[in-house]
Amino acid sequence: MIGSVPAAPLDRGQAAPAVRRPRPWSEVPRAQLAAVARLGGLMTDIDDTLTRDGAIEPAALHALGQLRAAGVPVVAITGRPHGWCEPLAATWPVAAIVAENGAVALIPTAAGVRTEFAQDEATRRRNAQRLAAASARIVAAVPGATPARDSPGRLTDIAIDHAEHAALDDAAIARVVALMRAEGLTATVSSIHVNGWFGSHDKWSGACWMARRLFGRELAAEAAHWVYVGDSTNDQVLFDRFALAVGVANLMHFANRLEVWPAYLTEGERGQGFAEVAAALLAAHAGPARPDGIAGPARPAQPAGPAGAAAPGAT
Repeated sequence: MIGSVPAAPLDRGQAAPAVRRPRPWSEVPRAQLAAVARLGGLMTDIDDTLTRDGAIEPAALHALGQLRAAGVPVVAITGRPHGWCEPLAATWPVAAIVAENGAVALIPTAAGVRTEFAQDEATRRRNAQRLAAASARIVAAVPGATPARDSPGRLTDIAIDHAEHAALDDAAIARVVALMRAEGLTATVSSIHVNGWFGSHDKWSGACWMARRLFGRELAAEAAHWVYVGDSTNDQVLFDRFALAVGVANLMHFANRLEVWPAYLTEGERGQGFAEVAAALLAAHAGPARPDGIAGPARPAQPAGPAGAAAPGAT
C-alpha cells in the first residue's frame, strides 16, 4: 500500500519535507459537483472521517441523511471489521459499508443486512489459521503490540492497535508493518490500527466492487463522477484514483507520511469536514452553478439531534 509505513524521524539539521497542501474544498467547481450529484455519488472512510473516538459525529450523521434524501448514494469503506460495521449498516443511511479493507460488504436490504465476501469460503477458512498465527508472532515480537479490541469481529484480516486503546511509536508501527509483510500479508496503517490480510483486495477494489454490485457502474471509467473523503495514509490508494478526492482537515496530522495527496482539504476536522463536503454536493444538486463556476464556501449541515453481480460466498 502506498505510503503505509510511517516516515523515519528526521536527523538533526535535516530539512523537513515540503508539504503540498491540497486546495481548499471551498474552491471546488460546482459543475463537477453537479455531475457527481446527477451521475455518481460519494464514498467515504469511517474512522476519524465520520467519527470521533469511534462514534459518528452528529453533523456527519445528519449529512448522511440529507444525502440519502437527495438521492445521492453513499458507500462507506473502512478497515473496521464486519462485526463492528454490522449495526452501522443496519442503522446509518448508506447504500453499503465495505469492511476489512475491501474484503467484506454489508448491504442493507428490506430483509436485513446482507453480507458478501470478496474471497470464497475455502480461501477464508484457509487464511484464518495463518492470520491467527501471524498475529501471535507479531504481538510476541513487538513490545507493546496488542490486537485491536474489535478483533473478535474480524473475518478476513488482523489488526494491531497503535492509537485507539494503545500507543505505538513510529518505529514500532514500522516494525509491525515489516513483520506483516514478511508473513506474506498486505499491510496498511489507518489512523488507529495496522491492518494485515492475505489477498490483493484493498479499498479501491472494494469501491469498484460496490459500484458494480449496487449500481451496475464501472468505477474505473467513471471515477470523475464520484467523491471520496478520507483522513489517513491508508486512504492514499483512493486519493490516487479520484479527481474529487477530499481529505478532512485532520489528514494534516499525517502530512509527513503522505506520498499521495487528495485534491482538496476541508476546513473542519472529522465529521464537520465530511458535512462540508455533503453541503457542497447538496448545494450543487439543488441549483445551477454560479457564474464564476465555484461552489463557494460550504457550511456544515446542522445536526438534527443525536441518533445513533454478487461476490462469491454471500451469506
